[in-house]
Amino acid sequence: MDFDKILVKCGDAGRYQCLMLLLLGYIAFTSTVHYYSQNIIGFVPKHWCYHEQLANRSHEEIAAIYARFGKAASCTRLEKIEFLDEGYNLTLSSERCDRWIYKYDYGFRSMNVELNWVCEDAYKARIGQSLFFLGSLVGTFSFGMLGDKVGRVRAVILANQCGFVGDFLTTYATNLAQFSAFRCISGLAATANYYLMFILVLEYLAPKLRNLAISGTLGFCFCLGGLVAPWLSVLAGNWRIYLTFSALLQLVVALFYFVVQESAQWLITRNNVEGAIARLKHIAHFNGRQVPAADFEAFRQNCIAKQKLENHQQKARLFDLLRTPHLRKTSLVVIFTFMLTALGFNTISRNVEGLGLSPFVVFSLFAVVVPPSGILQGLLQSRLGRKATNFLALLCTSLLSCALGVALSNEGAQHNATLLLAFALPTRLGISMCYTLTSQYTSELLPTCVRSRGMATAHLAAAAASFTSPYLIHLGSIMAAGPPLILTVVLLTAAGCTLLLPETNNRQLPITLEDGESFGKGESLFAFDCWQRRRGNDDDVLKQPTEELKLNALNSVRGNAEAAETEAEV
Repeated sequence: MDFDKILVKCGDAGRYQCLMLLLLGYIAFTSTVHYYSQNIIGFVPKHWCYHEQLANRSHEEIAAIYARFGKAASCTRLEKIEFLDEGYNLTLSSERCDRWIYKYDYGFRSMNVELNWVCEDAYKARIGQSLFFLGSLVGTFSFGMLGDKVGRVRAVILANQCGFVGDFLTTYATNLAQFSAFRCISGLAATANYYLMFILVLEYLAPKLRNLAISGTLGFCFCLGGLVAPWLSVLAGNWRIYLTFSALLQLVVALFYFVVQESAQWLITRNNVEGAIARLKHIAHFNGRQVPAADFEAFRQNCIAKQKLENHQQKARLFDLLRTPHLRKTSLVVIFTFMLTALGFNTISRNVEGLGLSPFVVFSLFAVVVPPSGILQGLLQSRLGRKATNFLALLCTSLLSCALGVALSNEGAQHNATLLLAFALPTRLGISMCYTLTSQYTSELLPTCVRSRGMATAHLAAAAASFTSPYLIHLGSIMAAGPPLILTVVLLTAAGCTLLLPETNNRQLPITLEDGESFGKGESLFAFDCWQRRRGNDDDVLKQPTEELKLNALNSVRGNAEAAETEAEV
């Protein structure tokens, strides 16, 4: 009896699974608040260089005085202001501006405002944000390795505690060195605080519920997190209080230790079969199921036989992906595509300033389009297949990004919020689809025997590319059209790379390295599933793992041997 069969007996769609989905939703919510916190604390409201003659003037009057300086108004220092009957007589100062008048957006005092990281010092916040992605790169690798050593539950908890410590320490930062170091610690939790919990839930959930239940839970909670994050900061009123809230949300994850069961499959890989059975018995009790002892004994014997089989097999290594030409090309192309898509996602989803509306409002609008993107993705994939949907999503998003860049290059259009949002919102919807699609496509193309390590490598490459995201966003304060036009090239390149990959919809996915080498070999660039003659239903074809076939054969041989011994004794 294998793991899937014993799990059905213990309950794979019961109360425990509902609890796990609820906890996954909480992790998705907190990780969203944590991820976007680096953006929110760095919001820069409208500001003008301070002058004592402007101290008691309204923001509208100050804006009118500085209007003649255009984009340079925020950093222009005035020596003298003469108020005339028909306008103003302004004398420029040769000194650098060192104090500003801020028009707070919804009363929120950001870190940039409190530390005066604007104008010439605006780059400082971007350095800290880029080190957040550096921390993400290190954390993804470190906690992935740690999860293999100490278990998934402990790794999830430790990752979230790194986020707690990093966010909490950031509230005490007063200079660039402190801010950068603390944001790097906070970044250790990014990605790792979520995907390890995702793996745990996936293991204990019925296959028939995985798509609907997990997608629905994640879509709702990611959306909720995106909606709550900006308005939580408004409620807090100050970036330090907001980060404290974000830190405390992650501290709660420590309580997961008392309710979440360790991965049974991980325990089996550590030769702790009894520990795995103990977890399954707890789940059965939680679900109100009675499982006969004989079933657990059959599962124990299955695990022992599987361990013997694996001991006689040579384990595949990550670098074996590069051993053969076709698999090498597929692996490198799909990881490169994921890296480019991640750069686009991390830039577009966080670039909420300069669109003619309050960044808090834009953030909320961006969050609202996330659930529809998942629905649209599912509909297109079922009709067009993985490759065509991924290609079209990347192509259309790049064109929308180009249209947004063209609009931002026109000074008149820069103040037309309706026009900018007409391009920005579909772009945000599109990049959400692209990221999810590419992530799924990557996992399907990498052979099962090295899939976990391959996905970890892809996420490392994505984190490395995202290191440049804050600087790309900062470019927008100098040249508004810069980021979307650069992303147009990035996403077009990713779309072109997608054509080099094989289709996976309605295909038997690669399990061994040999499967990976032969998978999709000889396919043309436009070998889309929707253009080929469909056979059977629209669901993906499942392939029985070769490991299970070999295990069955081993059990058969073992059974025959035992029967022969019995006959000999008789």
